[in-house]
Amino acid sequence: MLSKVKSIALSGLDGVPVEVETDINNGLPSYELVGLPDAAVKESRERVRSALKNSGKKFPAQKITVNLAPADLKKEGSCFDLAIAVGILKATSQLAAQTDGILFLGELALDGALRPVTGILPLLISAKSHGFSTFVIPAGNAREAAYIAGAQTYAAQSLSQVIDHLSGAAPLAPLEAAQYRCAEEGEEKFDLAFVRGQKVAKRALEVAVAGGHNLLLVGPPGAGKTMLARCIPGIMPAMTFEEALEVTKIHSVAGVLGSEGIVTRRPFRTPHHTATAVSLCGGGTRTVRPGEISLAHGGVLFLDEFPEYHRSALEALRQPLEDGQITVTRSGGAYTFPANFMLCASMNPCPCGNYGSADRTCTCTAAAIHRYRSRLSGPLLDRIDLQVEVDAVKYDDLVSEQKEESSAAVRARVEAAREIQRKRFEGCAGVRTNADMGEREMARFCALSPECERLLRLSFEKLKLSARARSRIVKVARTIADLAGKEDVLPEHVLEAVSYRSYDNRG
Repeated sequence: MLSKVKSIALSGLDGVPVEVETDINNGLPSYELVGLPDAAVKESRERVRSALKNSGKKFPAQKITVNLAPADLKKEGSCFDLAIAVGILKATSQLAAQTDGILFLGELALDGALRPVTGILPLLISAKSHGFSTFVIPAGNAREAAYIAGAQTYAAQSLSQVIDHLSGAAPLAPLEAAQYRCAEEGEEKFDLAFVRGQKVAKRALEVAVAGGHNLLLVGPPGAGKTMLARCIPGIMPAMTFEEALEVTKIHSVAGVLGSEGIVTRRPFRTPHHTATAVSLCGGGTRTVRPGEISLAHGGVLFLDEFPEYHRSALEALRQPLEDGQITVTRSGGAYTFPANFMLCASMNPCPCGNYGSADRTCTCTAAAIHRYRSRLSGPLLDRIDLQVEVDAVKYDDLVSEQKEESSAAVRARVEAAREIQRKRFEGCAGVRTNADMGEREMARFCALSPECERLLRLSFEKLKLSARARSRIVKVARTIADLAGKEDVLPEHVLEAVSYRSYDNRG
């Protein structure tokens, strides 16, 4: 007897509907699984066999053929277990329920329990786009799946519950739609109120976050570069529901989604400097997973000790910094992941960290300093909008009783600037912040006065800037104008933007 049950396979961040065909005929007992399954899918035979027996059902001693169609798509993971089990039950007439239009996902334990699977959110979103509206999933994925609106989703603890639900013996109640709640203000561990001095660096942080610009902090050890970077989440605007869903999809596929079911706080990823290009970009030998730059999508990628990263890893940042996405190509195909993040990097001015210090003596040779700085290529530095030198903090600043501005106050100004940008870019596909602007948007929203053009020309010639650097200066100037509440970009805005652009031209 033949049965057909629906499931779905993950390909990057997208889902591809899969039809699980089960044919049972007389013959020597055997189990054939076809349709390009990987090792995890092939092992479903033993999981399904034990789960059926421990759920009070029979595993047929006949010739069983299971086909996962389309046959040319590689099937990975254990999410097909439930669909295969339901298909066998239907083919053996142990389950007479109608399953048309129902999509099944879940891994089976040997005792028949349903275990959660990764990537449930992108899978169900893709399934909805293909016309499915009824899903049966593991209870462990319920919190994540509850954010899928307009669908009937049933979460089961075991195969027995699924059988009882389909047969009508004990119907499950559909999941109630969850209400999105963004992260509360004041929950961040680090606050700018505790950072003494560093007015220039704080200002650069505000400008960078307000416009979504990339930032490089250069200074001696102990100057507060890392603490400044860790204050960034506290001044970033709250995520919208659409942004939260987009980020959650990536984290769900990567298998790093927390128990909350949805990401409510902008990501802040801090990979160690020994990270490889693959760990940053994404990949894998069996299943392609997103890397750190995709996990930082919508948030911040913080690279401490910037020059210490492998050269190949640093150069791999160039394309996603420009395009806002990354394509990982493997033998099984090409997978595109979102990678629209704010890069924040920190470094010392030289190997010993004391170059340019008024209080400490640098012990590095000129050749050593040159070699250290040359680890960062010109094209990479060209893509970093703000490059700020962070001086050592004076003792008087450390013991001063003067109150510093809090992250909440800075965040209010950032949110006001972001709201200006949101209204400005309505109808501009793929543009959310000033940093996302292309040449078309710049020509429309960043018109410069003759005085601004004169200042920009002088800076361009003196600092020997590239065309890309000029564009980024204009974008930063636009952000500074937004923070000031100005409709037009003024000369003082251009001058401030240029002041953040000099480090990459120093020897």
